Amino acid sequence: MSDRTEAQPADPDRIRRIGGISEIADPYDVLICDVWGVLHDGTVAYRGAGEALRAWRAAGKRVILLSNAPRPGASVAEQLLRYGYQAGPEGHYDQILTSGDATRAAIAGGSYGQKLLHLGPERDAPLIEGLPVSLGSLDDCEFVLCSGLYDDERETVTDYEDRLQAMAGRGLTMLCANPDITVMRGSKTIYCAGALAARYRELGGEVVYFGKPHPPVYAQCRALARTLMSAPGDKQTPTPRLLVIGDGLHTDITGAQRAAIDSVLVLGGIHADALGFADGVDMAAVDPVALRQVCARAGAIPDAIIGRFVW
Repeated sequence: MSDRTEAQPADPDRIRRIGGISEIADPYDVLICDVWGVLHDGTVAYRGAGEALRAWRAAGKRVILLSNAPRPGASVAEQLLRYGYQAGPEGHYDQILTSGDATRAAIAGGSYGQKLLHLGPERDAPLIEGLPVSLGSLDDCEFVLCSGLYDDERETVTDYEDRLQAMAGRGLTMLCANPDITVMRGSKTIYCAGALAARYRELGGEVVYFGKPHPPVYAQCRALARTLMSAPGDKQTPTPRLLVIGDGLHTDITGAQRAAIDSVLVLGGIHADALGFADGVDMAAVDPVALRQVCARAGAIPDAIIGRFVW
């Protein structure tokens, strides 16, 4: 099934450049919106993003927040409240789906074992809270749950080399609860679980990913979108037209492209430096050569680009 409104651009030079999401909103029913890098940067909410969500919903459309956060959706909702984003009929969005929710469901199924080694910060503890598992060590665990680095402000992937090699030597399966490689926290680049998972695969380790850009989460979005757009008493389930917006070519845009969903890339996120983008820069001035190079490296091309998520 495809939600595309037009053919995929043949090359980055044909990507539509928009100043606000209102310029392309009309054909779509449901917005699948990234969180970190689109709504906030881990320190503050982005100006205009909240207004854009409200305007989208005021037009009778729905919003699904899709996050690679390695935590349950309820935990992400609490964080979003601190940035001023609320759920509900009068709020900014309808539902949240997280890679953390999908990871919890897989662990609860029991097929990976009951004793795990957790690679990740203490703040990700809700990921396994209430599940029938216990924490083990590198020597006695049955699988590895990776939600990030223990101290992502100071550590890099190289700090985990010995540990990753030992895990590969034991043949342990790693569950990656956040496929993102990096995010921007303020102006600083932070490594995520996806970076550790990528290195583990290079060492021959087996990795199971949850979240973007992997297909199951988009199937979930389609099902949820149909539910959100259905009216009481509907005899036939509607087929909503979906639009993805995110700041990650490797996750948001690649996932949308694989799922045949139109997409918008936010330039002011993790690719800002590579594209030479800064707030206030005219979209027409975005270097087409840099855009081609960044898209080529990711193997993904968005349908449109926008500086920041604004209406």
